[in-house]
Amino acid sequence: MATNKYDVIIIGAGAAGLMCAAQAGYRGRNVLVLDHAKQAGKKILISGGGRCNFTNMEVEPNNYLCNNPHFVKSALSRYTQWDFLGLIGKYQVDYHERDFGQLFCDDSAKEIVRILTSECQDAGVKIQLRSEILRIESNNGGYIVDTNQLTYECESLVIATGGLSMPKLGATPFGYKVAEQFGLSVLPTRAGLVPFTLHDHDKQKYADLSGISLPVRVESQSGTSFAADMLFTHRGLSGPVILQISNYWNPGEAVVVDLLPNMDLTDALREEKQKSPNQSLKNTLAHWLPKRFVEALITSGQIVDKPLKQLEHKEFAHIVLVIEQWHIKPNGTEGYRTAEVTIGGVDTDHLSSKTMECKNVKGLYFVGEVMDVTGWLGGYNFQWAWASGWAAGQVC
Repeated sequence: MATNKYDVIIIGAGAAGLMCAAQAGYRGRNVLVLDHAKQAGKKILISGGGRCNFTNMEVEPNNYLCNNPHFVKSALSRYTQWDFLGLIGKYQVDYHERDFGQLFCDDSAKEIVRILTSECQDAGVKIQLRSEILRIESNNGGYIVDTNQLTYECESLVIATGGLSMPKLGATPFGYKVAEQFGLSVLPTRAGLVPFTLHDHDKQKYADLSGISLPVRVESQSGTSFAADMLFTHRGLSGPVILQISNYWNPGEAVVVDLLPNMDLTDALREEKQKSPNQSLKNTLAHWLPKRFVEALITSGQIVDKPLKQLEHKEFAHIVLVIEQWHIKPNGTEGYRTAEVTIGGVDTDHLSSKTMECKNVKGLYFVGEVMDVTGWLGGYNFQWAWASGWAAGQVC
């Protein structure tokens, strides 16, 4: 096999890898990006319902989970959401803001891939797709990368292979294996930003609710809470608020849901009792909650239906407790198949927070989702891809 020499080889043509490649290329480095996929940016293309939630108006370190919470600060402060919006502006891509500061393309996620591949092209980067990596080893202060096509040599090697989420798009544990090969520890991984599945007994209770959505506040056992929409599915619970809380949920734990977070239920029930004492509890609650859900709570015996005038003080308090602190214990999650991200990964204690280079392995870098950094739902994971890719691209 012939050997081709490059200054930098980046494995992974996703968000972080392409950003890193363009930055290194603009510095005059001879850069090659390798990926086993047929096209670059596959995960970008399907994100945000095909419109790509590419960043957020408000980005703070506390929007991220990491074993070392300080790790994200340097990169996020040096390449911000405003920097990425500058890039969006350069290519005149129209975008819009949705709830919670989320920014999406007006047209298509293809625009983001076009920006990144155009930047790489302008920076003289070569992107080689359908390349299966067979072997990596260090060699005279650099690296040898064997593929199914050619053998390459480089000074700097950047691992941008992502996590385990969405295996249909080609996700593999490749990056973790490279880390372990070079003596880095990998923190346990699990699916993040993922729907919950329910136990059979709960699935039966709520089987008819599939497709119903309602605004709620959900709290994890650790005390973290989010307010957004919750969606009943035929297998369990989904919607933005469930995806958010899934990052903070551990197997065996319950989550607590305030089903009416924007009102004082006690006051509202008292008012209704005065106005319409003969009205049933079911019809009263159906003013504020989906009727089918109220019926499920009654059928499963969580609350008792009777005219408001017959409700005793204790029953009132119990109803409020059920609605404002609805406990549900998930059976599990839908797993990597539908997860948007992977929690855990390459231990950031091994990496420089400024450059993403391994502290003890010269010339080896990790960027993006492959490391133990996970953002909230809402464009935060893309912003981490841009920021970590940019940081490594300044020096690799």
